[in-house]
Amino acid sequence: MPSAIPINTILVDSGPLIALFDRDDHYHEKIKAFIRGKSWRLVTTSAVVTEVSYMLNFNIQAQINFFEWILRRGLLIEDIKQQDIARVIELTRKYKDLPMDFADCTLVIAAEKTGIRSIISIDSDFDVYRLPGKERIENVFREYQGA
Repeated sequence: MPSAIPINTILVDSGPLIALFDRDDHYHEKIKAFIRGKSWRLVTTSAVVTEVSYMLNFNIQAQINFFEWILRRGLLIEDIKQQDIARVIELTRKYKDLPMDFADCTLVIAAEKTGIRSIISIDSDFDVYRLPGKERIENVFREYQGA
C-alpha cells in the first residue's frame, strides 16, 4: 500500500507541461492561470519528461527552462522500474482501443504506486483509465475547464 502523500501532490501529463513552456501553445495561458497560486507538488515520470523535451525541441531555450525548472524541484519524477513493464503490458492490452501510450501507462503506474489520485491533463484519456477497483484518477484541469 502506498505511504501517505501530502494532499497537495498531483500528477501531471505532458500536455500541460508542453503548454507551460511553449508560449504559442493553445493552452499556455490557461495552464499558467490554472497553476498560478497553487501550492501543488507536481509529480510525473521520466517518460513524460522525455515526451515534453521532444515536443519542445523547436526551442532549445524552452527545453533548458523546462530542465532547470525540474532541477529546482518544480517537478518531481517518480521512478518506473523494469519490473513495472509487466504492468505496462497489461495496461497497453487493456486500453488497446485508445491506444494507451507509454507515458500514460507510466502515469497510471505512478498513481498506483504513490496513491496520488489527481492529475493535470489536457487529454480526455484519463477520463477512461481506471486504477484497480475501478477507481478513477481525477483530472482536475478538465474539470476546472468544465470539460
